[in-house]
Amino acid sequence: MVNQNESSTNKRPVALVTGANQGVGFQIAKALADNGYIVYLGSRDLSNGEKAAAEIGLTAHAIQLDVTQQSTISAAVERIGAASGRLDLLVNNAAIAHAGAPGRTLEETTEDGKATNASLDEVRAVWETNVFGVIAVTQATLPLLRKSAAARIVNVSSGLGSLTWIADPACWAREHFGVVYAASKTALNAVTLAFAIELEKENIKVNAVSPGFTATALNNFQGTDTVEVGSREPVRVALETDGPTATFTGPDGPLPW
Repeated sequence: MVNQNESSTNKRPVALVTGANQGVGFQIAKALADNGYIVYLGSRDLSNGEKAAAEIGLTAHAIQLDVTQQSTISAAVERIGAASGRLDLLVNNAAIAHAGAPGRTLEETTEDGKATNASLDEVRAVWETNVFGVIAVTQATLPLLRKSAAARIVNVSSGLGSLTWIADPACWAREHFGVVYAASKTALNAVTLAFAIELEKENIKVNAVSPGFTATALNNFQGTDTVEVGSREPVRVALETDGPTATFTGPDGPLPW
């Protein structure tokens, strides 16, 4: 159902943030609303999304969206199209770190993600959200993005996805690289470049951004930065209507692919 606050007559820019009911996604959605956007908060659990939207304010709207379920993606796109007629910004933030037993420490999930002993079921489950979900949502929203005068796509990645960085023997995070989460972010970076190259001729900007080592549910809150700090670079890139395309940046600037 479309309400008056998300009516197509509204001239505010329109954004969709996946996985926006908590963590970095919530902070991004809040910042966008503070900057005048109508923001759709994608959430697998609609009630969690509604609580988050209520906290942000009247221009935030919860939308049930599981990036691994095409039916929810299609329904979300239909609602946004009916309400706003276009989409100016897509932030692909939804991600999971693992799909194994809950309650494991970051060290345990890192060990379970090693190439030599990772569960293929876990690899498939994580990639379904972190990689295939991004492709699915991006493809589905393109008709709405093409109706915007300044369309942007921001994919929330990770420094762990940088093969150049990880390949350096001096890299402190080298031991954390595995085939479950870290490699999914490498694949996401490849997906980002593929969309960026193809969509550049349509002036649709596509960029990857790392929030840094942020304390969220993704790492059992073992990160060193707050979500407020972690959201700054994704928000900067998201709000940059005339910025570059095909970039990979983090809190300290450009990152190597």
